[in-house]
Amino acid sequence: MGITGLIRFARHDEESLVSMLRPGTFALTLLLSFLTALGPLSMDMYLPSLPDIARTLQSPVLHVQLTISSYLFGFAVGQIFYGPISDRLGRRPVLLTALVLYAVATVGCAMAQSVHGLIAARFIQALGGAGSIVLARAVVRDIYSGARAGRELSLMGAITAFAPIIAPMIGGVLQTVFGWRAIFVLLTLFAVVSLAVAARLLPETLKERTPGPLSFAGMGATYRSVLVHPSFLANLGILTTTFVGLFAWISGAPIVMQSAVYGLTPLVFGVTFALGSAGYMTGTFIAARIVMRLGLDRTMGIGCVALAVGGLIMVAVVALGLTNVFWFVGAMTIYLAGLGFAQPMAMAGALTPFPDRAGTASSLLGFAQQSGAAIAAAGIGLYLGHSAWPVASVVATMGCVALLIWALTRKIRVAEW
Repeated sequence: MGITGLIRFARHDEESLVSMLRPGTFALTLLLSFLTALGPLSMDMYLPSLPDIARTLQSPVLHVQLTISSYLFGFAVGQIFYGPISDRLGRRPVLLTALVLYAVATVGCAMAQSVHGLIAARFIQALGGAGSIVLARAVVRDIYSGARAGRELSLMGAITAFAPIIAPMIGGVLQTVFGWRAIFVLLTLFAVVSLAVAARLLPETLKERTPGPLSFAGMGATYRSVLVHPSFLANLGILTTTFVGLFAWISGAPIVMQSAVYGLTPLVFGVTFALGSAGYMTGTFIAARIVMRLGLDRTMGIGCVALAVGGLIMVAVVALGLTNVFWFVGAMTIYLAGLGFAQPMAMAGALTPFPDRAGTASSLLGFAQQSGAAIAAAGIGLYLGHSAWPVASVVATMGCVALLIWALTRKIRVAEW
């Protein structure tokens, strides 16, 4: 084979690789899912190492806990900026920059010699990680809309749902064999692989860029144009309420289920918590199969009914004093299945009206969800004690409110689809 033949073979090989990430391919869905999962992996994988981090860095556990808070804060702040910037500059360059920032900061986490350095590195890591989830959703809207976008987000959700289940287990193994720094080495490797794949294969998906200069005033104007949209607000209401219910469970379940209420060991708690999380995977998988037939609104309606039913069953379990933990977890499994139905559809519905501002809309969704989650976690923590009522009451309230919003805003939302 001569030089010309080699060049032709290389070009053909590259074209074949690029075609793998064309719209509608599973490879594209897998890449976007992995980008979305980078945030949860960064949060959950190092949780088993918190005590060892405190020991090796000679710092109180309370200070090590601030590495979680700094990550959450950075993740919320970062989502404000990526969307509007990518609406003007394009998805690809902003995503690649975010991944580089994430990788560099994760190396900083692995090399940290003090808890203050780790806190700072975690904040910067979150700033980079926020870009991956915002831009993954924006890419979905660039390519798809309506029910097709809902199907793609459901598939991504089903794949991403593995992250919070397997991340603590991977982290536990790495902690046991190599120590906590190995966790951040693995996360760096994940980021580098994602960066290489995206740089080589992911095309620019933004077709129409938002006009005007890139400034705080321009970003503010773009945000206002999205926030006054009735359909966006309706879908945002469903997303935020359901997310608050989710984080009431995430922040409260470890205490409730391992305290005098149910008295589970850490191992049994981990297994039962994973069983509940399977409800979300089931919901997203089924939603992806039926949304093209039922449409966004009816699929979302099924989810909102399940959210309310799961929350009310949990209240009944607590009110009746049922001591078998599987009643409690079973109720939340129904709620999480409803979440798998409702959230991807609400995201798709919120992004659909904004083909030219999908990044901005995605940023607002992420910031509202993250802020609601932080408030819910803080509020639940104030009232948790020897009762499951703080968790059950919030989950039930959010499920019922989501169902109410869905019922009252159907005409507003459907008119945009």
